[in-house]
Amino acid sequence: MPIKITLPDGSIKEVDVGTTVLQVAESIGVGLARAALAGKVGGTPVDLNYAIQEDSNLEILTFSSDDGKEVYWHSTAHILAQAVQDLFPDAKVTIGPPIENGFYYDFDIERPFTPDELEKIEVRMLAIAKENQSFEREEVSRDEAAKRFGDLGEFYKLELLDAIASDETVSIYKNADKWYDLCRGPHVPSTGRIKSIKLLSSSGAYWRGDEKNKMLQRIYGISFPDKKELQAYLDRIEEAKRRDHRVLGTQLDLFSVNDKVGPGLVLWHPKGMRVRAEIEDFWRQAHYQGDYDIVGSPHIGRSTLWETSGHLDFYRESMYSAMDIDGQEYFAKPMNCPFHSMIYKSSMRSYRDLPFRWAEMGTVYRYEAAGALHGLMRVRGFTQDDAHIFCRPDQVDNEITQVIDFTLFILRSFGFEDFTIDISTRPDKYVGDPKDWDMATAALTQAVEAQNLSYGVDDGGGAFYGPKIDVKIKDALGREWQCSTIQFDFNLPDRFDLSFVGQDGKHHRPYMVHRALLGSMERFFGVLVEHYAGNFPVWLAPVQVAILPVSDPFVDYATDVAKQLKAAGIRVDVDDQDAKLGYKIREAEVQKVPYMLIVGGKEVENSTVAVRRHGEGDLGALSVTDLISRIQGEIENKQEISLISPHI
Repeated sequence: MPIKITLPDGSIKEVDVGTTVLQVAESIGVGLARAALAGKVGGTPVDLNYAIQEDSNLEILTFSSDDGKEVYWHSTAHILAQAVQDLFPDAKVTIGPPIENGFYYDFDIERPFTPDELEKIEVRMLAIAKENQSFEREEVSRDEAAKRFGDLGEFYKLELLDAIASDETVSIYKNADKWYDLCRGPHVPSTGRIKSIKLLSSSGAYWRGDEKNKMLQRIYGISFPDKKELQAYLDRIEEAKRRDHRVLGTQLDLFSVNDKVGPGLVLWHPKGMRVRAEIEDFWRQAHYQGDYDIVGSPHIGRSTLWETSGHLDFYRESMYSAMDIDGQEYFAKPMNCPFHSMIYKSSMRSYRDLPFRWAEMGTVYRYEAAGALHGLMRVRGFTQDDAHIFCRPDQVDNEITQVIDFTLFILRSFGFEDFTIDISTRPDKYVGDPKDWDMATAALTQAVEAQNLSYGVDDGGGAFYGPKIDVKIKDALGREWQCSTIQFDFNLPDRFDLSFVGQDGKHHRPYMVHRALLGSMERFFGVLVEHYAGNFPVWLAPVQVAILPVSDPFVDYATDVAKQLKAAGIRVDVDDQDAKLGYKIREAEVQKVPYMLIVGGKEVENSTVAVRRHGEGDLGALSVTDLISRIQGEIENKQEISLISPHI
């Protein structure tokens, strides 16, 4: 009896009952069958030998898809565990999931793995792959699974087995009829599909992430279908290390984090603050041109404020402990929105006044576990480029469209052009009327589609107070970073009893839109450093020009040139240290200063400067006037382009 298989492109194939996923792939093409790793039948991941029994939607998974990579890396994690137990029979296996880039597996072993041992494990993994051992799925009873892993002394697997729901099938995957693991699957057909493997590092990790449990040894790795892809990935890792904002932050003297101050609390150095000031100045100018008003709020607020907003109910674990001030409890603010709500509430509002667009560079404080802190990317105190829009229901569509436009304009102004967008919808637990949720979600969707932007839908991923749009940017290495977010809020207007007087003379509830474009200054700054590898464009560079006198007699001329540049609004430093010219040039190159001006006797005589461009070399001699014109042209051209937008 034939059944219908619907493929992702909408085409339908008729096949016999019991046709496997691989057979469907073969009927489509030899190339697809060769690349196929697994399938998704009705949205459920399955092995290639899965026999389809009824009309179904089918997706063939290859390494080009995220789901395909997950299967590939999960299968490689099994090979890693098998190799470790081949070489270290006393090691106990725990879990080995795929992750965003590769996989890891945790082992209970008495001591950490050495670099030499990682190399031996990698060699054994490649041998297992070459043996082309089949991955075979076996569904077993709970008792049978418990007996098998109990006989092996794999008590971690017994604990995992106990956590499997009673109505869920228990399955085991085995290799070469001797090594097996408790696993839902799916897996690639055989170990031979894994072509290139690299173990990257090892570290300690607590069982189930709980520091009260035993410390395990985790091995991280990556694998690819061919050596070229592996080498390209390893090259990207090396480039990422070179661009690490923590390393460049020290090298370029931009910022630091000091334990005496506190983990996750950033100290901005003069050069870093110069860059930050440029970002903030641009941000303010753009907001004023976009019909926003800029507001300010304190760093702490009474507990009653956070009780009203709901933060003490829903967000307490991320807030710091209360402070006793005059017998009242105060909290460091984790968000700016309650303060903006109170500004709104300070006066009677008319329908004619709306919308209000209020933005703030507001510093907030949120608790992050010490192990999660990471340079500027994950901190405990940060400045959020927050804004809240209070509008009437009939203004929602236009406001959201403008926010999308404004978001992309701001991000593009800093050199980002590749975006990933997700729309998160109503979760199981929510506040507000479902009709309002539907309206808000539709407004978000229409705004994204109006930009002809592709997007994904995160069903149920919205906040309890409203749906949202998350915008991720891709940097120069193709890595995604979460920056911008646009969120509806049906919660705070009710909690703070916000209203406006409508045309009918009655009080109505405004809609509230939360919006952050850069996300936080700290994280965005870190992303910028890594995106540009510290080579900031001229308009952002902390030092735009370094003047390098050949020797002491020319310091006065260098100082005079510096005064002219500073008068023209150009950031300049004079290197008057007693050092050779070659050393000064190398120092300026290391500091990634866009322009270097060498001045000696010839330059003094001709009233010129010898110009070098970072990464380019000598540009020849220019008059100071011509140099100023050139640099200002670069800066002004950037600003002219940036400040043109159809919606601001």
